[in-house]
Amino acid sequence: MQSLRRKLPPLSCLLPFEAASRHGSITKAANELGLTQAAISKQIKALEDDLGVSLFERRNRAVYLTDAGREFGILVGEALGEIALKSDQLRQSNTSQELVLRSQLCEGLYWLMPRLSRFYQKHPDISVRVTVSVNPLSQAEERFDLALQTTGRETGSAQLVFTASDAVFPVCSPEYLDKIGRDITLDQLSNCQILHHIVYPQDWVDWDTWLKRIGAGFRVGHKGVLYDSYPMMIEATVAGLGIGLGWSRTVENHLANGTLVRPFDQELDFAEGLSVYKPKSGDLAPDIRKLANWLRAELT
Repeated sequence: MQSLRRKLPPLSCLLPFEAASRHGSITKAANELGLTQAAISKQIKALEDDLGVSLFERRNRAVYLTDAGREFGILVGEALGEIALKSDQLRQSNTSQELVLRSQLCEGLYWLMPRLSRFYQKHPDISVRVTVSVNPLSQAEERFDLALQTTGRETGSAQLVFTASDAVFPVCSPEYLDKIGRDITLDQLSNCQILHHIVYPQDWVDWDTWLKRIGAGFRVGHKGVLYDSYPMMIEATVAGLGIGLGWSRTVENHLANGTLVRPFDQELDFAEGLSVYKPKSGDLAPDIRKLANWLRAELT
């Protein structure tokens, strides 16, 4: 233990450094941790002195991670994340038997919640708490037993349980399709009001990526209306404001009840579009395995 203590940097400096590394900002780190900017800077300076390397470059009152800082920040973030996750699991182990299912907001809202009663009917003795987030799994701060998110987004230390297919295709309201003409073709898309889901980083397929992948010979850029929320974009589509790109899992109920239709036949298929993950440590407990098997069956 003495050897470990000699090799470790000052532990009190790691949280301020991790927050500043993640945000790329001393100010945001200070706001998150409830400290002053001077205190954050002092802790980072102490860490740099201990390690003998510069972790940040300071230019024009802004800070930028050095290569060493970026590499160390990833390592510290993952390590602290695992410690936080396991700590939360230990706190919860004697106080609650409920399972925590983490989901992306759009899948949780449009796909998971309308069908969760089926799980309760099959397993009335298992309690499931659903948490939703727009952030990737790598930024999960609360414990979870299983997590559902788009394949390819950052997952941190979580491990894959299984993948499922998904597809992306244009959707609009029946009223909007009547307005633009039911015989419309994809080549006439630029004549329509196009609704975009734009986020940074662009973890989801945008219109030009979709058009390129299906082999269309034109692009639309950001022509139309931009939304930073997928549910808002979908609701605007349902309201007849234009044509949006819908993920199959999240629009299937709208298509089934007729509030949305597909104006074109073209679609982009993903054999592994959605993935279910578990925390890094341990095998699936029996109840968690039942939930995973139910998700797999529903996603088949």
